[in-house]
Amino acid sequence: MSSIDRSQSVGGTRTYEVRTYGCQMNVHDSERLAGLLEDAGYVRAPEDADAADVVVFNTCAVRENADNKLYGNLGHLAPKKAARPGMQIAVGGCLAQKDRDTIVKKAPWVDVVFGTHNIGKLPVLLERARVQEEAQVEIAESLEAFPSTLPTRRESAYAAWVSISVGCNNTCTFCIVPALRGKEKDRRPGDILAEIEALVAEGVSEVTLLGQNVNAYGSDIGDREAFSKLLRACGKIDGLERVRFTSPHPRDFTDDVIAAMAETPNVMPQLHMPLQSGSDPVLKAMRRSYRQERFLGIIEKVRAAIPYAAISTDIIVGFPGETEEDFEQTLHVVREARFAQAFTFQYSKRPGTPAAEMDGQIPKKVVQERYERLVALQEEISWEENKKQVGRTLELMVAEGEGRKDDTTHRLSGRAPDNRLVHFTKPDQEVRPGDVVTVEITYAAPHHLLAEGPVLDVRRTRAGDAWEKRNAAEKAKPVGVMLGLPKIGAPEPLPVAVSGCGCD
Repeated sequence: MSSIDRSQSVGGTRTYEVRTYGCQMNVHDSERLAGLLEDAGYVRAPEDADAADVVVFNTCAVRENADNKLYGNLGHLAPKKAARPGMQIAVGGCLAQKDRDTIVKKAPWVDVVFGTHNIGKLPVLLERARVQEEAQVEIAESLEAFPSTLPTRRESAYAAWVSISVGCNNTCTFCIVPALRGKEKDRRPGDILAEIEALVAEGVSEVTLLGQNVNAYGSDIGDREAFSKLLRACGKIDGLERVRFTSPHPRDFTDDVIAAMAETPNVMPQLHMPLQSGSDPVLKAMRRSYRQERFLGIIEKVRAAIPYAAISTDIIVGFPGETEEDFEQTLHVVREARFAQAFTFQYSKRPGTPAAEMDGQIPKKVVQERYERLVALQEEISWEENKKQVGRTLELMVAEGEGRKDDTTHRLSGRAPDNRLVHFTKPDQEVRPGDVVTVEITYAAPHHLLAEGPVLDVRRTRAGDAWEKRNAAEKAKPVGVMLGLPKIGAPEPLPVAVSGCGCD
């Protein structure tokens, strides 16, 4: 058996790999895809495998070059597939929902194409493609079943995504997501709380409530205060230490939500509030239903109710028709809001969106220059805001894989209640991901904090127990079935490397 053949299967079992692009919704969908495949008898491919028996691309359609990236990756796999009988390639997600038959025409070696509404069909479509020896393209036009009913291989033992809705009712001119994800559909509150309670029983101590427009929750079930009620209900779940949510929309961010955040102890002092632009004319062209004054008013109310809240945002630079005066208004909002972090995007045409056909497309050189000015300003503000944390004593939830230099610096990393990343001195006693440590902040950088002194307290948690149990189970698997560390993505609401899709 050749080395390539050995990477095809593990102990006679077919292996899989899921490659994820895009927003947190895709990350959570990939957890479900992994769960479906493992439920069907597949195992995760070893990290050092040349390729898996089944490679699944969970795609994003937000970026202008998303299709080029996909076809480049598919082209790279073509010779591997030709050399390995039985290997299968599947493409799902937003780009699959959008392009449909085009994918198989451009890459005829793809076996399965499925959309955002029927991810539960993946194992069946793979088997059908194998038996019939031809590509299977199945795109549902509407949601067949709420995805949370599907098997899920969660990527963390101590933190979890929990979807409360899918789809979006907004019509932003730069965003194609509503056309691909469909109209908003809400889960019943009882189902959401039952899932959270089950997760807590398994050892999870942090959940992130997830929706394309998370605080619009309730519009589908006819209750305008449903989201604030849900936050308060989460506060009553024993053992649930941290609750986060992403991403809200300024239009639906009401005073009852701010009150629920401030009055529910386990709802963390963190808010991701997409701005997109500080200019009223640009916001109107974007078809955003708020203006600068409304946005800054929300920030002011949140800061009054939750003084230590860390607020982050999304900003698009160079939207069609944006003038220098418009851009200066964005800089003005950034100075006033003092975001802890901003995910900044240079506008790029999303095929199929109204903005792609608008007059006044901004030259790349102009967009780049504005982008650099915005990033420089936000870096300065992020650093200044982080310096305010120096001297504070914070409880951190120890994280897995957050600190790239932890091994060389002999540190560990964790997340503060406001989601700031903190690297801290490794204590003498064992500390596990999911455990909680108390530290004093001694140094601030723009994107992280340091606690260079000794750890003040270590609290072993049920979440740490759950991580230890899962890790032991992974190590106990027979040689060759070692799955290694998950690669889809840790369920942090605001990953440093990947923000939301920029369409909230």
